[in-house]
Amino acid sequence: MELEIAFDNSYARLPGRLFMRQAPVPVRAPELLLLNLGLAEELGLDATQLKSPEGLGILAGNAVPKGAEPLAQAYAGHQFGGFSPVLGDGRAILLGEVIDRQGARRDIQLKGSGLTAFSRPGSDGRAPLGAVIREFIISEAMYALGIPTTRSLAAVATGEHVRREAMLPGGVLTRVAASHIRVGSFQFFAARGDTEALQALLDHSIERHFPDADGPLGFLDAVIARQAKLVAQWLGVGFIHGVMNTDNIAISGETIDFGPCAFMDVFHPGTVFSSIDHQGRYAYMRQPEILAWNLAQLASALLPLMGEPEDAALEAAQAAVERYADRMRAEWAAEFARKLGLQKLEDGDANLAADLLERMAAEGADFTNTFRALATGRARDEFTDPLAFDQWEENWRARLAREPEPEGLTARLKQANPAVIPRNHRVEQAIAAAMQGDLSVATRLIGALARPFGDLPEDLADLARPPLENERVQRTFCGT
Repeated sequence: MELEIAFDNSYARLPGRLFMRQAPVPVRAPELLLLNLGLAEELGLDATQLKSPEGLGILAGNAVPKGAEPLAQAYAGHQFGGFSPVLGDGRAILLGEVIDRQGARRDIQLKGSGLTAFSRPGSDGRAPLGAVIREFIISEAMYALGIPTTRSLAAVATGEHVRREAMLPGGVLTRVAASHIRVGSFQFFAARGDTEALQALLDHSIERHFPDADGPLGFLDAVIARQAKLVAQWLGVGFIHGVMNTDNIAISGETIDFGPCAFMDVFHPGTVFSSIDHQGRYAYMRQPEILAWNLAQLASALLPLMGEPEDAALEAAQAAVERYADRMRAEWAAEFARKLGLQKLEDGDANLAADLLERMAAEGADFTNTFRALATGRARDEFTDPLAFDQWEENWRARLAREPEPEGLTARLKQANPAVIPRNHRVEQAIAAAMQGDLSVATRLIGALARPFGDLPEDLADLARPPLENERVQRTFCGT
């Protein structure tokens, strides 16, 4: 039974220097661990075929399906502020693109699929199974939270080991995205002065993601708008990406690359989890600032396409980036007003939200549970000193009294504030169990995370509990 995938590979039709044609490297003993049936249906794929030996071969990288044109994409990137002119897909292969049931173009990519022309010296092109399971859990949780994100179709164990801090089981993730074009994709060609390839990439990106954008400036403005909204949504769920390098910023506005990312438990604006972020560059509240820096790098890369005179192009690009700050503030205010159950934004609403966050940080309140408990009247229980919340609540209630439609507050609050997130200790527990051959912990967590805004049934209520002291995860790792 041959797995049928209707590929239409637009990226493979671009100039060859945008990528390297590369087949995935087969693995020894693939085993299908997790399959996303809902996503398979969206893509028009037959789940029964995906589970077959032929389907497993494709998901593991042991076979190339008919119509695929596997390739590794070229890109550069600023990593922790330092520019690397050559990065590219060093452990990932884009099999091709499909048109899903809604008519949208989607990439299908294998991560952990072996060495490519872009692999770094000494690397193996593989992925540890723990990192694969981690991305599967968190990316699907992000999707259920309504946050634009790459998706996970399948997680496969390879039957092989990879050497990291120890010898670890290997895995391959099948990742699905609107595209894998990054800010670093444009930097790659700008750094080489290759305006022909840069123009081809821009034209392709506009056609694929922003058909109404007018040239490079219109494209830049559209990317800025989409990214500002995305990062505001991250902040709204206490998410910390951990490696906001320019090669990890997708121009589609999707969350991409779930390495050392994490969700906060106790709120603090300076929270950092990533083991490689020694200076706190990508701390929770620095993410808007870092995004501005990344967008400035995109603007710089696009300058050669903005025409003459050079001074005018530079001034226009700078103006576009400078508008980001107002956009970001507006998106943040809208996101947190929604979390407070407010329907019509007023001038003081951002200050009201900021005041609550300041009190939460001072009192060690849990981010997710405090906002969720606004709907039940139990938010004060999250504070060491409940009076700190009571003082804020008076101002909140006074603001709610001015709402044009006060009815339905509880429902609005629940729809804006999840009951369950992929807490770090729960993700680690799921990974540890999977390493021992027990997938039940992961599947239970994935099932709960698929319905984050509903009230948790009693048998899943433990997933909303913050970690005990001995369960706290202090550091997360890249997993590459």
